[in-house]
Amino acid sequence: MKKVFIINGGQHFAHSGGKFNHTLTQWDQQFFTPQNGFELKITDINNPYDLQEEVDKFVWADIVIYHTPVWWFGLPFKFKEYLDVVFTAGHRKGIYYSDGRKKETPEINYGTGGSLHGRSYMLTTTWNAPETAFILPGEFFNQTSVDDGVMFGFHRMNAFTGMQRINGFHFHDLEKNATPNRIQHYQEDYTTHLATVFNTAKNVLPKQDWVLS
Repeated sequence: MKKVFIINGGQHFAHSGGKFNHTLTQWDQQFFTPQNGFELKITDINNPYDLQEEVDKFVWADIVIYHTPVWWFGLPFKFKEYLDVVFTAGHRKGIYYSDGRKKETPEINYGTGGSLHGRSYMLTTTWNAPETAFILPGEFFNQTSVDDGVMFGFHRMNAFTGMQRINGFHFHDLEKNATPNRIQHYQEDYTTHLATVFNTAKNVLPKQDWVLS
């Protein structure tokens, strides 16, 4: 069985209840089942966690899936704290050994000291911004994609650990233009994405009440 570790980074703060990212995690639980060939572990960054247990989850996993909203063009601060403290705790304990350079050749091989080679990761993000803000000429993100722009550093962070990137999924326009029909289409599209990426038969998820980020 493939071992999947899911991190729900949807922080509870101010007007955000992290509800859509919680819903995403529920969709995952219906997809990554023993019947589909998966073992599953989940962390919600809003709940207390033990650092060594979290390090052990990264080492255990074949695939890490991150779910995060994007706040002010970055990660929620509790999710960033989680990564800071867990990755630091994982130094020489399974996440990374060093930055990869040698004293004799400090100019080269930076970022090659990760310990998670052979693992993969997938990122989903949730946005108020519509998809058109990333793809239309003259719009806000200058035709720069989520992965090549705002989340570029996140991807390099995972490369630093040695993990390989799996194509992710980005959910747009979840505040001003969210409708039950839109969320249902996202559920269907996300399920199809998982089935394609993980090469399983499409597992149609039951229709659910929808909640926002």
